[in-house]
Amino acid sequence: MDMATHPSVPAGYPHAPLRRARWADLAGAAAEANAFYAPDMLGAALDHLAAGHGVRLIEAQEDGRSIGLLPVVTASSHGRLPVSCVVNWMHDHCFFGAPIVRQGHEVAAWRSFLAQLDAADWAPGFLHLECLDAAGANAAALEALCVEQGRGRREIHRYDRAMLRSDLSADEYWETHVRAKKRKELRRLQKRLAELGQVETHLLACAADLPVWCQDFLTLEASGWKGRQGTALACKKADEAFFRAACAAAFDAGRLHFLRMDMDGRAIAMLVNFRHGEGAFSFKIAFDEALGRFSPGILIEIANLHAVQGDPDMAWMDSCAAVDHPMIDSLWAERRTIVQYRIALHGSGFKRFQRAAAFALATGVERISQIMKGQA
Repeated sequence: MDMATHPSVPAGYPHAPLRRARWADLAGAAAEANAFYAPDMLGAALDHLAAGHGVRLIEAQEDGRSIGLLPVVTASSHGRLPVSCVVNWMHDHCFFGAPIVRQGHEVAAWRSFLAQLDAADWAPGFLHLECLDAAGANAAALEALCVEQGRGRREIHRYDRAMLRSDLSADEYWETHVRAKKRKELRRLQKRLAELGQVETHLLACAADLPVWCQDFLTLEASGWKGRQGTALACKKADEAFFRAACAAAFDAGRLHFLRMDMDGRAIAMLVNFRHGEGAFSFKIAFDEALGRFSPGILIEIANLHAVQGDPDMAWMDSCAAVDHPMIDSLWAERRTIVQYRIALHGSGFKRFQRAAAFALATGVERISQIMKGQA
């Protein structure tokens, strides 16, 4: 059934109504996968995490068909600089910020996004884009369009994070990319853990099991350091509701990849991934810290390696990990370069002048900072 605009997006936003069927069709033809902006995850985020953030959905259309979707918010500052700007919306549990653009229409989608922002009275300063793939379809389309339009574009940050992308089997990958000493140690830990009880690994397959798995994950995560620091999903009702809703919607869409390791029927490690297209994004991991000496977090990543490499429909997985992550960087050899961009917004009259001044100020301050740090 074709559903109306998402209820979290207030009426009166200056954009055409976003209908679920149109959104799903766009996600299925995306030039660049992003599970966080696919209908299941973004819909759950709009329902449970968007309150008070003023999220706007910028939709690009062509001949009545959606060719792009970019969620944005306005920010009162840009880093330490008190300059307002538009930012692609990335909540605390969103780890990739590439908008969904239709394959073959990448430049047209970005032409529409920027034209809408240029014309929007509510859009201040410039567009700050976080967490894009430097080699992705969005980055390429942006570069081409900014050159064509003479529009300012600055790369303001980049880093590499672990990614799994290989044609090797799991065993071949393990032998090729993980040091022999580490492999030997992990085999020893697997053996010692098995001496404590029956260890089994399962991939979620039955919808009836999903509520129990979600609860087990929330409990396991909250039992560790995230629970003590107040950052576990179960620590906030909105975060927990988002997690349950996102998992349910993704399962229904065939995009949930949920793995668990049990000992004597009790979860000791769990890993949640979300699929989109031929790829997937590693979302959250939880493990029993009382068994930390057996490295259950690494052991479930080994199981995940076999699950991914054994799935003919999954070509890659983004770790979504922080830069120089000691655990996943030692297991996955490939890297994805993540970038941030600052894009100039145009307009007319005084609005155009204000936006040009904001872009120039941010760029100038950044340049001075680089010179002072000896990076220029």
